[in-house]
Amino acid sequence: MTIDEELSLLDSHMRRLKIEYEIYFNNPTKKPPTDIEWKVLTLLRKFSDGGRMNFSQRYRYNELAQRYAIYSDLWRKKARIREEGYRRPQDALLSIQGVRPEEHEQTHKVYGVGNNTATAAEERPFSIRCSDPHAERDQVERLYNVLTESKKRTGEAVTGNFDSFNTFVQKKTEQLRKQHGCHSVEYTVELQDGKVKLKAKAKV
Repeated sequence: MTIDEELSLLDSHMRRLKIEYEIYFNNPTKKPPTDIEWKVLTLLRKFSDGGRMNFSQRYRYNELAQRYAIYSDLWRKKARIREEGYRRPQDALLSIQGVRPEEHEQTHKVYGVGNNTATAAEERPFSIRCSDPHAERDQVERLYNVLTESKKRTGEAVTGNFDSFNTFVQKKTEQLRKQHGCHSVEYTVELQDGKVKLKAKAKV
């Protein structure tokens, strides 16, 4: 199974775990979903060092790890209220409805590769090679997604849409291939001095 497939499996397990916990907290006879949570934790631990992942995979893993941290904190609070009994009206409300993830600060991070995507980009820039943007639209789209996601994470403005970016890559690739007589162009998204940079380099 590839890393992308395992990350998709982790996402699926987490969705199921959230549903199972909702059932558990609404049914006093149910047992906590420890089996599915063990599967989630096993996958989170497996990729916690981030050594085998590329930039986009690290970004996806961090999002999943942060989501689990938020839900885990909520489930712990609800379980404590359930065990100790409802002392305040808001406790009963919390146990039944839960709270929105936005109400939690994302500081409780059990797992995760660094604190943000910018750190991951600085450690390992994301790169693709492009020789014919018309035929390699998927590659260009991946590059665009990583670039825009990185800028959002660092608070930079995202200008233009994918079509305008695709046109830029086509023109830049043609220009560098003619200028250097190269076969392809390597595009790299990396972080420099806190800013996201897109670099293009001729490749033989």
